[in-house]
Amino acid sequence: MPVSRLAQHLKGSEIIKIAGEINELKKQGQQIANLTIGDFDASLFPIPEELTNGIKEAYDQHQTNYPPADGLLTLRESVSSFMKKEFGLELGTNEILISSGSRPIIYATYLALIDPGDTVIFPAPSWNNNHYCDLTSAKGIAVPTLAENNFMPTAEDLRPYISGATLLALCSPLNPTGTMFGKENLEEICDMVLEENKKRQAGEKPLYILYDQIYAMLTFGNHQHVDPVSLRPEIKDYVIYIDGASKCFAATGVRVGWGFGPAHVIDKMRSIVGHMGAWAPKPEQVAMANYLNNGEAVSKYLSTFKQRIQASLDTLYKGFQELKSDGFAVDAIEPMGAIYLTLKLDYTGKTTPDGTVLQDSSDINFYLIKEAKVALVPFSAFGTGHEINWFRASVGACSAEEIAAMIPRIKEALSKLK
Repeated sequence: MPVSRLAQHLKGSEIIKIAGEINELKKQGQQIANLTIGDFDASLFPIPEELTNGIKEAYDQHQTNYPPADGLLTLRESVSSFMKKEFGLELGTNEILISSGSRPIIYATYLALIDPGDTVIFPAPSWNNNHYCDLTSAKGIAVPTLAENNFMPTAEDLRPYISGATLLALCSPLNPTGTMFGKENLEEICDMVLEENKKRQAGEKPLYILYDQIYAMLTFGNHQHVDPVSLRPEIKDYVIYIDGASKCFAATGVRVGWGFGPAHVIDKMRSIVGHMGAWAPKPEQVAMANYLNNGEAVSKYLSTFKQRIQASLDTLYKGFQELKSDGFAVDAIEPMGAIYLTLKLDYTGKTTPDGTVLQDSSDINFYLIKEAKVALVPFSAFGTGHEINWFRASVGACSAEEIAAMIPRIKEALSKLK
């Protein structure tokens, strides 16, 4: 039966395809180190105990009716205080929107700003911008990035495409790379956007920035999170932030996200999220409002959580650096933020023991799944070509011990290639 053009042409997820392969092997009794999913094994990384108890209490108090379309005022006040404390951002409650995780806020940003045919610019690799362009009939421009820039876009990368564009979608720390903007790099991009908007005529849409900082609390070593408005306060009217509890509190299933930006845009996004029915459950909102106000509990949780995530990332990074020192055609970019490590396995054209030639990054990945019992995600799932032999590794579902144990398996599998 006929369906819409959108339904006919919307692309499926390459990650789901990889998950299907993993599930088939698991049915056969095989144990796979799954580094594909941007989620957490709750047995390894449970949500904060105070948050768990708060959610239970809210249900016991029968806080189960509809919440306001833009989120509970108490939660928006808590988010405002949290953003002020962590990043120095001054936010009115009318500039904050709560939703069921951060995805509805991303989609609402696109729907509030984009008309069919409008141009959206985003770096490649990046997460899901191509699909949101499809959903809104936007003209998506995926701008290639370079390993030497940690796969973060520069102002010079983006400049050729900004004339007439409506939205620049950025993320830091970046999914899928776990790399981050430096201060100077982001300042140059902000200055470019401000310069472009000065050229626009009255009544013409400005160039907005969608700034996804869902991993902002998860940074490591000397790497510090930076954001547009903190660097250039005058850009505030053009930036919509994406944030929430999903990653920093390992609370992906709790479904409490928040976004903030210019009040007139957030007002329109509130109506969109309301019509989608994509508000966060009220008990979770009540609990999150109380938890964010508990600064001591938040700090204690994040300290331990970050240490464990960094231990896993460091174990994987060091393992790949050792393989590189041993002469294997691999590389890795140091852990900076999020729960991801960027890995290179440059084995296109090599032949497997059964005589199969590895044609692209997807072939390399499926070879590792079968031979090393390790699953990664090629950057092709995030908008690059299949010839790019870089991969995302997520450590949210594996312990540091499991990661250490898989390095010898990868070494053995790569040693078999000719």
